[in-house]
Amino acid sequence: MSARPSAPRGTHDVLPPETRRREHLIDTARTVFESYAYEAIVTPTFEETEVFVRGVGASTDIVRKEMYSFADQGGRELTLRPEGTAPVARAFVQHGMHKLQLPVKFWYLAPMFRQEAPQKGRFREHYQLGVEVLGSDSPLVDIEVIAVLADLYQRLNVPRLGLRVSSMGDPQSRAAHREALIPHLERNAGRLPEEARRRMTENPLRLFDSKDDGVQAVMADAPLLGDYLSAGAREHYDAVLQGLDKLGIVYEVDNALVRGMDYYTKTVFEFTCGNLGAQSAIGGGGRYDGLVEELGGPPTPGIGFGTGVERLLL
Repeated sequence: MSARPSAPRGTHDVLPPETRRREHLIDTARTVFESYAYEAIVTPTFEETEVFVRGVGASTDIVRKEMYSFADQGGRELTLRPEGTAPVARAFVQHGMHKLQLPVKFWYLAPMFRQEAPQKGRFREHYQLGVEVLGSDSPLVDIEVIAVLADLYQRLNVPRLGLRVSSMGDPQSRAAHREALIPHLERNAGRLPEEARRRMTENPLRLFDSKDDGVQAVMADAPLLGDYLSAGAREHYDAVLQGLDKLGIVYEVDNALVRGMDYYTKTVFEFTCGNLGAQSAIGGGGRYDGLVEELGGPPTPGIGFGTGVERLLL
């Protein structure tokens, strides 16, 4: 007798009464997003692989280890969407939306696919709510985007909510920081695993995001990007923090915060829930001022966030 079929490892079925809770969460998100004048956008489940290689970054774990990529019968290299920002930026470029009155503001609900070890509330196929704002470099937009996500969590009564904020700077800031960071890593290269030593030259900032205990020990006293911000990046960052203060949004400055995509610039942020233990992140995002241009469009600043539905349901 053959074994009974089951859902693939790392996926899950959504059954009542969870479906009712899930629909309530989605309806609440739709109400919040539309109240801030965000409009729904839907992009395909799979994209040309190049969208993520160019957009997310070839040196990121997402591109190097976690994407479900395949060649179709026509030989085209395709990838199941691992994150939501690059597809929205691709759509912005493809449909010439830079000609619209800017900024344009989108929200979406979409399945994402990551080939990573399943964890509590983290599945290889999971759903993500997100927003993207394209066409403004104002720190007021950064403040609004963070406020939108804070508003959603508050309406959902997420307990023990925390917010960490940092800045990834601009190219000038990153260059100055790299000059200080590389010597530190070279002095400690013998304490780093082989993969981390390779990343020293490819993208040393990624090491701040490593979960390896040895790497974390080396990065604990590494130079921080926040200490090397250019005047323009510092002014932008200070304006964001002042705006959050005026709105009464409580946050922690964490200059070691590095998000997992290479497209991030200036403001980055992450919300946590204290009830979820060590893996406490429930959502976050940041600014990506070079992404649209990287995908073939005109220079267009952008910022957005993503938050996992399954994590929120926990």
